[in-house]
Amino acid sequence: MESSTAPRAALAAASIAEAFRITAATQADQVAVRTLDDSISWTWTELRERVDVLARSLHGLGLAKGETIALMLSNRPEFHLCDLAAMMLGATPFSIYMQYTPEQVQFVVSDADAHVIITEPQFLDVVLEARKDLPGLKHVIVLGAGDEGVPDGCVTLEDTMAAPDTAFDLDASVASLNGDDILTLIYTSGTTGPPKGVQLTHHNLLTAVVGVEAMVQFPESSRVISWLPSAHIAERAAHHYLPIVFGLQITSCPDPRQVLGVLPQVRPHWFFAVPRIWEKLKAGLETAVAGMPDEQQATAQAGLDAAVQRVRLQQKGEPVPDDVAAAADAADVALFAGWRAMLGLDQVKAINVGAAPTPVEVLEFFHAIGLPLAELWGMSETCGAGTVNPPDKIKIGTVGPAVPNVEIKIAEDGEVLLRGGVVMSGYRNLPEKTAEAIDSGGWLHTGDIGTLDEDGYLKIVDRKKEIIINAAGKNMSPANIEATLKSSHPLIAQACCIGDARLYNTALIVLDADFAPAWAAKHGIEDTSLEALATNDLVRATVQEGVDAANAKLARVEQLKKFTIVAGDWLPGGDELTPTMKLKRRPIDAKYAEAIDAMYA
Repeated sequence: MESSTAPRAALAAASIAEAFRITAATQADQVAVRTLDDSISWTWTELRERVDVLARSLHGLGLAKGETIALMLSNRPEFHLCDLAAMMLGATPFSIYMQYTPEQVQFVVSDADAHVIITEPQFLDVVLEARKDLPGLKHVIVLGAGDEGVPDGCVTLEDTMAAPDTAFDLDASVASLNGDDILTLIYTSGTTGPPKGVQLTHHNLLTAVVGVEAMVQFPESSRVISWLPSAHIAERAAHHYLPIVFGLQITSCPDPRQVLGVLPQVRPHWFFAVPRIWEKLKAGLETAVAGMPDEQQATAQAGLDAAVQRVRLQQKGEPVPDDVAAAADAADVALFAGWRAMLGLDQVKAINVGAAPTPVEVLEFFHAIGLPLAELWGMSETCGAGTVNPPDKIKIGTVGPAVPNVEIKIAEDGEVLLRGGVVMSGYRNLPEKTAEAIDSGGWLHTGDIGTLDEDGYLKIVDRKKEIIINAAGKNMSPANIEATLKSSHPLIAQACCIGDARLYNTALIVLDADFAPAWAAKHGIEDTSLEALATNDLVRATVQEGVDAANAKLARVEQLKKFTIVAGDWLPGGDELTPTMKLKRRPIDAKYAEAIDAMYA
């Protein structure tokens, strides 16, 4: 893999703000951020010029060092502009999930004590409703308002930038920042209660991005796609702070559902996605193979089988027979290289998956087709950084070793403990919760159960609070069961395993909103709505085949005895999923109590 060998001047910065100004100087004429159609394409110089104007304008509104500013924006170049402008003042910008209700917006803005919010027209109704209970919210700035203007009490971003405080010494402001200043707040997704504001410092994020880069080693002028919600630490770290420090080019993808179509147009050098994206890609490629003429299909499947066999032998450190290697190589030339180009992943230096468990079969599949997909692990409380599989030393089934300047150890009860420069300064306004999370030795109690192997590679078992203990006292990981189930058939999009204090395990299953209707139409089913398909006998029989296939891979105690197909879809930020697509297990238990009880009747 090509390593980045040019000096990285921004690594010596005392803050992310200073790093930005260094990168803007050293890569002045290179594109910093762009839209897919290049209707916006700002060089680092152009971005800095805009940042400076907006920073002085926000200072004129009263935004000062130590204060907070809320951003409710989609993935667009102006997000980077607004976030950086606040950062130059020593203020703390933080993002709000786009799916939030007015009550949720009110909670985080109140908790952060933000006096300014920058948003866009599609979220304005929600923001204005939340504002009714936010007496401290003085300024609502709207970008992209168009000819219709903005309601009374709001101002456009253009008008804001038209009145900068030109007397303000911005260079002195940046120079006054140090590593202990709060860079951003990440509000946790609230699976078990109200969101907590994770306070991350400039030092935290500098440590994190340097640690990740040391493991991945991005080439100069690498390309990334900004497509995850900016309220999530993964998006901020991967597609905002890393580019700032290392001069990566950012392409904005405003609709995350379109990211797979954006990939071939950008051909990123690094791509990070949640497991569901990789599961969908695998299912799509397997469906393509299944649709080939018989002879061609047999050849393709044999090549894929050989490639998977090679991956498994290599992972075990065993020799690969010549005939297996030859078959895998032939398939790579005939098929896999074309797949990589079609997906837009033919120029990647590293591809990663995280935020939830990934089935081993999915990881093996992408390794087999020449895309060494690697798991990484982190939390909001650790800047999203903790462990990373090095691209040239990936251990499938682990999330890799600790990144530089991070220590990992396993507590007596199996909980993963982490210590290092990436650990948050604390939860905002919650000193008791902070003391519970970080002990006197500086170890963060992550809440994850895991194991370390002889090489220091970490394997995550599950969340400590989510481990199922059945009526017989057996401990199981619902996440592992769910991951196995989701990879068993492309009809299955989501699964929630039930079984705590029960005699056997069951599951709520959600059909794939993209795959299921197409599959149903192909099988002659007229009503292809998810609601109708949930009660269709052929669909149920096919899902049963998937459940049976999953059970064959699970220990007897883990196997599912019954399942219920839920009508409709589970959407991020809805009743069942957090905005980051984590299961809300308690709300699910309550909402589907009748269906769950029926499976145990």
